[in-house]
Amino acid sequence: MALVRYLPTQTNFRFMAYNRIIAVITALYVVGFIGWIALHGLNLGIDFEGGLLMEVQSERAIDLAGVRAAFDSESYGDVSVQHFGADNELLLRLGTATNTDSAAFTQQVQQVLRAQLGDDIVFRRVDYVGSVVGNEMLMDGIYALLLAFAGMVMYIWFRFEWQFALGGLLALMHDTLFILGFYALTGMEFGLTAVAAILTVIGYSINDSVVIFDRVRENMRIHSSRPLHELIDMSLNQTLSRTILTGMTTLLAATALAVFGGAVIEGFAWALVVGVMVGTYSSVYIGSPVLLCFRLSVKAFAEEDAREHMRHPTA
Repeated sequence: MALVRYLPTQTNFRFMAYNRIIAVITALYVVGFIGWIALHGLNLGIDFEGGLLMEVQSERAIDLAGVRAAFDSESYGDVSVQHFGADNELLLRLGTATNTDSAAFTQQVQQVLRAQLGDDIVFRRVDYVGSVVGNEMLMDGIYALLLAFAGMVMYIWFRFEWQFALGGLLALMHDTLFILGFYALTGMEFGLTAVAAILTVIGYSINDSVVIFDRVRENMRIHSSRPLHELIDMSLNQTLSRTILTGMTTLLAATALAVFGGAVIEGFAWALVVGVMVGTYSSVYIGSPVLLCFRLSVKAFAEEDAREHMRHPTA
């Protein structure tokens, strides 16, 4: 409880006073992300693109040029060779192979590596995904995101008014696009862990939005004579300490995971770090201003709420 005492509890920030300026800034970087993704695409991982991925460890430093030359053949498809951690660790990725026999192809690649690096090398990881399976996994990932979107929006629609649902949807779309842009800009591998990161981020974001929306609706009941932008500012200030605490604790955990978790989950962890900040931003400056844009009526809500209480006095 000691930390909570140091957080401001009676703030009076005018969040909605800057919503138009921030909306323009948001639109600019959203368009920039879309353009970057359209031009450069995503660095699809083996989960989605198919191919062979190997992590190899040797007792000696590995010569990348020599390994790359050993696989300089059309039968191996696109080849990516890089150090994985230390200079005696190798990450080898081959594009979708023309050889349909995955076991034989994998064994052939291992033989080439042993001939190049020695028989004492250790294969720490060997993954093979066919192109058809990769496409299926990509579609499954898209379906998972769409189902998550639909479920969250339907929940908000049934619990709140349609303006809240639209605000939540736009916030989720913003968060998803931002994470995609992050992967596109950094060139990090986009695979199943990236989809998991997006699902985690939108889950965090919608939870933050629901807390704010619930406070807005409660203030609309109590202060029905006040304008909507004041009620939104009031609600954001009332939930600010909770937003800061939740965001900081989640951010600390995600940062620790990114720094100390190792290269395998590095992309996932950094996406969480970015996503927590973006999700907090979208809850305040995307989900909430939508209520103003689509003219959520405080008076109509208060009248409907009064009629509902008359029909169900104990509710």
